[in-house]
Amino acid sequence: MKWKMLVLPIIAVALIIGSCNANKDNETDHSQSEGEEHTHTGTAELPEGLELATDPKFIDGSQVTILADHMEGMDGAEGTVLSSYDTIAYEVSYQPTDGGDRVNKHKWVVQEELKDAGSEELAPGTEVTLEADHMEGMKGAEAVIDSAEETTVYMVDYTPANGGEKVTNHKWLTEDELEARE
Repeated sequence: MKWKMLVLPIIAVALIIGSCNANKDNETDHSQSEGEEHTHTGTAELPEGLELATDPKFIDGSQVTILADHMEGMDGAEGTVLSSYDTIAYEVSYQPTDGGDRVNKHKWVVQEELKDAGSEELAPGTEVTLEADHMEGMKGAEAVIDSAEETTVYMVDYTPANGGEKVTNHKWLTEDELEARE
C-alpha cells in the first residue's frame, strides 16, 4: 500500500511535466540569430498598398531553399514561394507590445507595414510604429530602423531544417535569401 502512495504522486508529476513539454512543442517558436525568441503568427493578411512584383526571380509556387538565418531552423530549410512584392524592406529593432524581450535587427518589415511611412525610403535611426503583425507583440510596437533596402520580398511556407513544425505565410524573405531548389 505504501508503494502506491509514493508511485502515484511521481506518475502525476511526470504526466504534468510531459503535458507542459508537449504543449511547448506544439508552439511555432522561432529564434533570431541574436537569441530572441518570437512566435510567428502565420497570417496571410497583406498590408494595404503592397504591390505584386513586376519581375520576381522566384514565381509563385517556386520550390526554394532558404539561405537566411534570422529565425531558428530557417537556414537550409526547404520552402515554397507563395507570392512576391516590390517594396522597401527594413531591418528594425523594437520592444514588443506584449512585454517580451527587445528584438534587435529583425528582418524584415516592409514600407507598407510602417505607420504613416509614406513612399520614400526611411533612413537608419528613424523612429517608426510597426503595423506588421507577423510576430506576436509586433503590431503597435515602437521601432528604430537599422537598415533599408529596395527589393523584392517573398512570402514563403517552409519546413524548418531542424525538424520543427511547418511555418506558413512567413513574411518576409528577400531574393538573396532564397535559392532555387532542383
